[in-house]
Parts: sequence; C-alpha cells; structure tokens
Amino acid sequence: MNRMDFTPYRRSTVGFDRLFDLLESNSRNSGDNYPPFNIERRDEDAYRITIAVAGFKSADLDIVAQQNLLTVKGNKREETVDGEMLHVGIANRGFERRFELADYVRVENADLADGLLVIDLVREVPEAMKPKKIAIGGNELKVVENKSKDDDQADAA
Repeated sequence: MNRMDFTPYRRSTVGFDRLFDLLESNSRNSGDNYPPFNIERRDEDAYRITIAVAGFKSADLDIVAQQNLLTVKGNKREETVDGEMLHVGIANRGFERRFELADYVRVENADLADGLLVIDLVREVPEAMKPKKIAIGGNELKVVENKSKDDDQADAA
C-alpha cells in the first residue's frame, strides 16, 4: 500500500498539522471495513451517518461525541443458543468506528431501527464566526446574511 508523504507540505504551511495527521492516520487505518457505513450530506449544514449493526441492540451500542470526534462502539453480548450452530455467518464481534468531525459539528439525533444505526449531525457556526461586512470610513459592522438557494428563489418570486 502506498503511503502519502506530507513532509514537503508540512514545511511550507502553518496550522495544518491536524489535517495532515488526519490524512496520515486515515491511510494507515483504512483496512477494517466492519461494520459497513454510509455518510450522507442531507443539506448544506446537515449530515447523516448510517451504520449497519445487524444483531446489535441499543444496549450493546455506545455513541460518544467529543470535540471533533465521534466514536461508535458495539459490544455484542453472548447469547445462548438452543441446539448446535452448524454455520455462523452473521458477524458477532465487537467494533469501534471513529469519525473525525469538522469544527462546530454536533450530534443532533441517533436512532436504531431495522439493523441500521442512524446518526444525524448538524453544523452550527457561532454568530461570532460568521462573516461580517465592514463599512468603509465608519465603525459600523453589519452581519452578512448567508441566504440559501431556496431563500433566493423565494425572494425572486
């Protein structure tokens, strides 16, 4: 497997260490595909992660959100089976899946149904971080509204 070397970029940039560390760790840990998952962008500031966790109950799953990191762990409890198993094809192992989150992304909701764990995420940029328009020759600051495409179409109508 080829590994990217970010050394030349590290020498000529400042403040991107976290990004390079993320890219390097992702290239090292890309081998485990269990459990399978989807990441969906639902809106400009809304995302959904869907993880296939067949056989797991909500009590078997732990979701921990901390700054810039979402961790989903599954620990399957041993169940007694009447009779003897002739074939075991359903994965019965624990897992830990980590998702790096951008700044200001938080978990809004988590649901488990039909063997799928669905985690909704939303990005909320604080007012202090939103762009501000500065008037020339004055001290007045005006907040620039970030209109969505739907708002622009409604204004045109």
